[in-house]
Amino acid sequence: MAGWTRSGSVGGITVTETPEATVAHLWGEIDDALRQQAGTVLARALDRNLPIVLDTGRVEFIDSAGIAFLIQLCTIGREEGLTVTLQDPPPVVSEVIEILGLTEMFGGPAPAVSI
Repeated sequence: MAGWTRSGSVGGITVTETPEATVAHLWGEIDDALRQQAGTVLARALDRNLPIVLDTGRVEFIDSAGIAFLIQLCTIGREEGLTVTLQDPPPVVSEVIEILGLTEMFGGPAPAVSI
């Protein structure tokens, strides 16, 4: 298991590596302050070449930079032939996705992953 978080932050991204998938856990406030973490997560997920699960269940706020990270991870992951799924997004995430017309991009249930 590998994890990346910022000390004293109000949001973050951690990664759980399972034999079946790379799970990116996003929590708190997802904004531009997490750009470096997002890049690290993207690189690690692509390096593993396994399905990617975006766990946004603990997100309390997401801005355009946070949505851009989700779009980037989804787009690049799929271009590389990986399955990318959004797992049980809270209303703060799903409403923004719906408003932006991205529901189809993030549609479909996430696979069961043991973590």
